[in-house]
Amino acid sequence: MTSRYAAWCGRVQCAIGLLVLAWAATLPALAQPAAARTAPTAPGTVLVMGDSLSAAYGLRASEGWVALLARRLARERPGWKVVNASVSGETSAGGASRIVGEVRRHRPDVVVIELGANDGLRGLPTLQTRINLARMIGAAHGVGAEVLLVGMRMPPNLGAEYTRAFEGNYSALAERYDTALLPFLLEPIALDEAAFQGDNLHPVASAQPRLLEHVWPALAPLLD
Repeated sequence: MTSRYAAWCGRVQCAIGLLVLAWAATLPALAQPAAARTAPTAPGTVLVMGDSLSAAYGLRASEGWVALLARRLARERPGWKVVNASVSGETSAGGASRIVGEVRRHRPDVVVIELGANDGLRGLPTLQTRINLARMIGAAHGVGAEVLLVGMRMPPNLGAEYTRAFEGNYSALAERYDTALLPFLLEPIALDEAAFQGDNLHPVASAQPRLLEHVWPALAPLLD
């Protein structure tokens, strides 16, 4: 065997060795089922636990801000869905009693808690409201969900001390449990009489997109 032929054989063997190594490196990927290699990201779920303000009271369900949110997610965040577990007349105690069942059933990625207004309208103790909301936050965190806490404000006729304590619940809870916070759901329409139904409590259909635009900047970062 000439030295030139021996060198050529060496180069061929080296090339074959490199091909074998490259082929072997592909084996783990080839061994995986095709579905495992191409499986899409699991869709996310937003669970809304609210009262009549989120349950589209006095409107068609499709007109409420939560339904508008679902349509926006379908356009902008494919794969995400919305479960609206809001109940007209719901208090924080009612929400606290229901949330464990709801989060177990739906396994949400994000929970929007919009409760407390009916507590305030009934003059219920603000400490009890805080305890109930804290229980709801804990249940959401227990399934690994992010939380958006949506606050409310009470009219001044309930007394300055009560209104301050009521509003302060939301910021205190958000800080303590590290949740996202929207301080006041009705802020963009609160001073617009035309934005409310005849009871002066519940927004009309035309105001619902404004509520969604108000909620969206606080909610969107939790979807990433």
